[in-house]
Formats: sequence, C-alpha cells, structure tokens
Amino acid sequence: MALHTQQSVSGFIATEPQQSVTERGETRFYVRIGQPQFRREVDGSFTELAPTFHDLVAYRATADRAMARFAKGDRFVAEGYVRTFQVERDGEIIDREEFVAKKLGHDLTRTEYEVDRTRRHVAVTQADVTANGHDATGTDREEAGARRSDAPAPAGSAVLGL
Repeated sequence: MALHTQQSVSGFIATEPQQSVTERGETRFYVRIGQPQFRREVDGSFTELAPTFHDLVAYRATADRAMARFAKGDRFVAEGYVRTFQVERDGEIIDREEFVAKKLGHDLTRTEYEVDRTRRHVAVTQADVTANGHDATGTDREEAGARRSDAPAPAGSAVLGL
C-alpha cells in the first residue's frame, strides 16, 4: 500500500484568528501566517531574514477547533493543500493563494502543553483491556488516569482537550 502524503506548512499565527460562515453555512477559520526565513552564510552560520506572510484557512470541525485553540503568536504545523484563486481589486484581477488546512496542530518543538485524553480514555472497550486490568499499551488504566488528572501543567503551558 502506498504512503499517503499531503503538503504541509509550518510557521506562526501572525494575526488574531477570524471566524466566518461560508455560503454553504460552514464555519471558516482564517489567519495570516508568518514563515521565518533564514540565509545560510559561508561560515555556516545563519542570518535571520524578514518572514514571509500568507493566508491560511480551515473549514467545518477543523475551523471550530482551531478557533478554540489558536491565538496570535502560536507556532503551528498544518497539513492540507494550496488553493489558488483570483480576486478583483481596483478593477484589476489579482492571483492569490491560500493554504487550506485539513489538519492543524501546535508545533511540538516550540509549544509546551499537556494533552487531555479523558474523552479518548472513555472509548476504551473491554476488548482493549487484558485480563490483568491493563489497557492495550500495557498501562494500568487507573494509574494512567491518575497521572493525567493529578499532574500540574508546566508554567506557560496550555491544556488542550483533544
């Protein structure tokens, strides 16, 4: 079976997220994103250049979740595709592009947070649990639940209900 791949983009949220509704009644999430740019120098060092800015959108459930979880300044990674379109501005047709994010998450290399798996944990069925009370990963379910609920979030982190 072939490996399924998509385009991806990473960067930072440069504007406050905006929510709107499409003509079809679907939720739309919109932000301007920035992508840091660097130039490699002859000596091997890097010089930071001005970032480039682009449009990113998401729709439906992804848009709803993004509105609840993203803010200006957040670092992200997104999977999706580039959509090109034309707009008329001052009587002139201009080619534009936007990244349509099908999947969107925080960049783990630059963001600290804890994942709340409470809802996911409830979905464990009896078939997933062995006779000795451990889940399919070998973790004692009560112990794993206690670790998640008792552990304090690191300073400056966000708790995400995924």
